[in-house]
Amino acid sequence: MGINAKTKAFHCVLLVIIALAFVLPLIWLVVASLDTNASQALKWPTQWTLGNYADVISNEGNRRGFGIGLEISLIESAIVTLVSLLAAYPLSRYNLCYKKQFMYVILFMTSLPMIAVIVPVYKVFLSFGFLNSIPGVILYLSASGIPYGIWLMKNFMDTIPISLEEAAWVDGATTLQSIRKVVAPLMFSGICVVFIYTFSGSWGNFFIPYILLSSPDKMPASVILYQYFGQHGAIAYGPLAA
Repeated sequence: MGINAKTKAFHCVLLVIIALAFVLPLIWLVVASLDTNASQALKWPTQWTLGNYADVISNEGNRRGFGIGLEISLIESAIVTLVSLLAAYPLSRYNLCYKKQFMYVILFMTSLPMIAVIVPVYKVFLSFGFLNSIPGVILYLSASGIPYGIWLMKNFMDTIPISLEEAAWVDGATTLQSIRKVVAPLMFSGICVVFIYTFSGSWGNFFIPYILLSSPDKMPASVILYQYFGQHGAIAYGPLAA
């Protein structure tokens, strides 16, 4: 049965409303970054300016924060991607004992919020001298990102026929060589998904660096942006949007 005109019109209006809900915040972000007197409301600027971008870029603390944030995100993403790839291989290829139960544990760990274990982790880091340390932040973020990375990698790896690896083994390839020359190229898109997902989560993570780091010169960009939230509810919307 075909869809009548009223139903199609309703669906179109509904889709437009949903699209606006996603697009309007992005429009506000761009407009506010170019407004000298940006506010919480979406309004047309009385005077366009690139001063907000200049203020953000010229600030030495911001540049340092972006560099540290990029360092943390890239290193963590590389660690999570590599470890997840190697850990997912036996889970995908071998008939291990208690593999099903282990996957349930992995699934549980992916749903475990990082703040749920921050108190014991804080005490452990304090004992080993990892507090106020960028490697300590990378270590914690990597450990929290590996379970989900393993889960994604295994699902991608399951789609690759093992017969391709068997052909490589017949030609004398080792397991690591088959992973590097056969499995990894075929699941390159899956590797990119894990890397990008981990990078985006690390780049926008505010809570963990804020708790584990105390020196302002070690704060990443996600924490540095907090400086634009002033006292008594005052917010510098222009630089924050930029």
